[in-house]
Amino acid sequence: MTEPILPPLKPIPIKERLSVLFLEKGQLDVLDGAFVVVDKNGVRTHIPVGGVSCLMLEPGTRVSHAAVTLAARVGCLLVWVGEAGVRLYASGQPGGARADRLLYQAQLALDDTARLKVVRKMYELRFKEKPPEKRSVQQLRGIEGARVKKMYELLARQYRVPWARRNYDADNWGSGDIPNRCLSSATACLYGVCEAAILAAGYAPAVGFIHTGKPQSFVYDIADIFKFETVIPIAFRIAARKPYDPERDVRIACRDIFRQTKLLKRIIPTIEQVLAAGEIKPPPMHEEAVTIAIQNKEQLGDAGHRG
Repeated sequence: MTEPILPPLKPIPIKERLSVLFLEKGQLDVLDGAFVVVDKNGVRTHIPVGGVSCLMLEPGTRVSHAAVTLAARVGCLLVWVGEAGVRLYASGQPGGARADRLLYQAQLALDDTARLKVVRKMYELRFKEKPPEKRSVQQLRGIEGARVKKMYELLARQYRVPWARRNYDADNWGSGDIPNRCLSSATACLYGVCEAAILAAGYAPAVGFIHTGKPQSFVYDIADIFKFETVIPIAFRIAARKPYDPERDVRIACRDIFRQTKLLKRIIPTIEQVLAAGEIKPPPMHEEAVTIAIQNKEQLGDAGHRG
């Protein structure tokens, strides 16, 4: 039997991918076997979909069935966002589907004692110190909110940016001041990357611990751990320059900081770390669980793939 010419296909681990790409005003499709964006003039721009964690689709983007299928096969998350990425409307589900980690996450969220332990661990990772003892989730949420408000004020003072409060109107994007527009664009980039990692690892974006009741509650929980060491200082630094296109400048800077801090290598291990703090043993993978679309006999050695 002759040896195969090419090695078997296997997905690129999340930690080795480009973090996020924004697309607007084009048709996302698969042409001649390649993943491309076609503009109104018929010009094709190739997208290395297998090497990207998340594609953020802005208004003016259309997606074909073939493109969605290919993105799911290679584990690339598609996220439909509003203008400048300020609002997340919907998202796909990369890779396969399994319930063991989702049930584990839900069990932790529904157990008051375990949930408090997870929240305390999130607080510790975010502020680099243990939270006060004998505090409820609601009390820790209040302490966190006060500290975050103060951190915004300190950063605004550091970069000499006029600052009143965190506020923007998602339905009237242009009405916001530059600092808030920069912050919204920066956090949208971070949310997209975190949601891609959460889905790739087999967890539910909606099942949160500090944040609850929203479609991306767990996304906000995880993103908050990294927010002030990555995207928030960038937003204030760019706002201080008063650029012509602040959203674009923020995206480029976020892309660079994600690479410099190796963020994608850290998100999934951090998720496992905070959930382990709940001290509940994860259930085994069910025998009927659907594995990833591109099979690989060897272990991937990366929790960013479900299989």
